Amino acid sequence: MFTGIIEAVGTVKAIEKRGTSGTIAVASTLDLTGTNIGESISTNGACLTVTKVSGDVFTADVSGETLNVTTLGILRSGDKVNLEQALTLSSRIGGHMVSGHVDTVGTVESLVQMANGVTIGVSVGSEHLKQIVRKGSVAISGISLTVADLSSTGFTVAVIPQTLKETTLASFGVGSRVNVETDMMAKYVEKYLGGTKGGLTVEYLKEQGFIK
Repeated sequence: MFTGIIEAVGTVKAIEKRGTSGTIAVASTLDLTGTNIGESISTNGACLTVTKVSGDVFTADVSGETLNVTTLGILRSGDKVNLEQALTLSSRIGGHMVSGHVDTVGTVESLVQMANGVTIGVSVGSEHLKQIVRKGSVAISGISLTVADLSSTGFTVAVIPQTLKETTLASFGVGSRVNVETDMMAKYVEKYLGGTKGGLTVEYLKEQGFIK
């Protein structure tokens, strides 16, 4: 589990594909002291399991599924990635609850410079757009962001200068492909309402005692 508050921007040292899966090695300023084999590190929003630590470099296995459904499959040596170590029970949750399980890959459709940052527009499929709400939370490449607005094809987020400085967002361009994780709570609500006959109605709320 993660918060979407990026701790460091790492550099891909090596990425090897072996059949349908592969491995990735990333160097960064993360404090890897005490990091054990099997622990998780969010890499551009994808939860990866550490298989080796050597100095400032960690190595992780990448499954075929992860390569197929995230942007990790198009990374190359030298690329920059957003990193966050797993949440601990004593950590402040400065962002929102992020699982590290990427839901879809979106496309940057617009970049608008503002006086206090930049507004980024991202398109996603309709099946994922319904899990995103205005003023709700979304993770883009592992970064916790607040949804500024919605359209029929995607959403926009307003990014402040500090976030641009501390993450890879400043390197985005129109057409960039990005990992998107929708709001965890929205998924549960969608699943729950999908299992109720006829969806959410006044009659259902009365039956369940929510209203009189």
